[in-house]
Amino acid sequence: MSSRTTRRPVTFVHPFRIAGYEDELPAGEYQVELDEELLQGLSFEAYRRTGTFLLIGREASGRGSAEMRPIDPRDLEAALVRDRAPADKAEPSEAALSPLEERS
Repeated sequence: MSSRTTRRPVTFVHPFRIAGYEDELPAGEYQVELDEELLQGLSFEAYRRTGTFLLIGREASGRGSAEMRPIDPRDLEAALVRDRAPADKAEPSEAALSPLEERS
């Protein structure tokens, strides 16, 4: 069976956690590796994902050792959504109120 591996970068602005792992990872750019296999018997080319991995520990230069952590793509997406969410969800201060808003 034919397979392929693709990599794409993801960037975290804040330290983050991935479900299934206890340690917090520092902010920065990481590589996500997707392993897929070709589905046989179709009249068109289609692939099925067989694995998703987050590469941890490799320097930007590509040197050094790296750990490939198997992850669920949904957990990765959830971590990225949390990273992009506003840090302060407090209510707006009075200075942020428009002059037309009534104060109670």
